[in-house]
Amino acid sequence: MKPEIRVFQEFIRKRGLRRTLERELVLQEIFEIHGHFDVDELYLKLKQKGIKVSKASIYRALPLFREAGLIREADFTDGHWHYEHIYGHSNHSHLKCLGCGEVVEFEEPSPQDLEKQLAKKYEYRIIALEVQGYCPACQRDA
Repeated sequence: MKPEIRVFQEFIRKRGLRRTLERELVLQEIFEIHGHFDVDELYLKLKQKGIKVSKASIYRALPLFREAGLIREADFTDGHWHYEHIYGHSNHSHLKCLGCGEVVEFEEPSPQDLEKQLAKKYEYRIIALEVQGYCPACQRDA
């Protein structure tokens, strides 16, 4: 399997876009994060490492990484997007607690089958499947 940076460089070349060190540093940092992140978290991690990049540059780079198949949008319920890197990882879905916000990742064959059915029926390109409910702790507290 090719390194994610190589995948992105090939994607940029095919699209006729300019290769920049800034984008590559952002991508490198994304793949050092294990779990979900938002733009603010990513920006702070880069800043802590002394990497000067604007939030606007991050916002412009994320759609490119998504189109290249390297990341996906994982959650929007708190008013802004969270992301995760997916290149090199198996397809998975999320259980999200509506009470405390806990996110549990799971891999089951049937959600992927459901994604394929929904994509075909509604002509969507499915990015993620998220199941929402209440975790055991929130059920006890209710």
